[in-house]
Amino acid sequence: MGEDNQKSKAPQYQKVGESTTSIIPKNKVWPSLVGLTAEEAEKKIKEEMPEVYVTVVPPNHAITFDLRFNRVWLFVDSSGKVRQTPSIG
Repeated sequence: MGEDNQKSKAPQYQKVGESTTSIIPKNKVWPSLVGLTAEEAEKKIKEEMPEVYVTVVPPNHAITFDLRFNRVWLFVDSSGKVRQTPSIG
C-alpha cells in the first residue's frame, strides 16, 4: 500500500578527481631561472603559476619519480642556487 509513495533513493556519490583549478601545461620549463637562488626562482614560478607546488632539492637528495603536473622540483647546488632547468613534473 505505502510502497507506491516510497521511491527507492539511490545513494549520491561525489565525483572523484574533479578540480576547479586551471589545467597546468605538462611541458612548462623555466631555463632562465638557472643560477638564481631557490627563493628567487620559487617566487618567479609562483608569480606565473600560483597553483603549483615548488620543492627545493639539495645536492645528493633523493626524489620520487612519480609524475605530477602540479609540482616543480628546484635542484640547487651547495650554495643554494638553481643548477638545473626547473620543469613541471
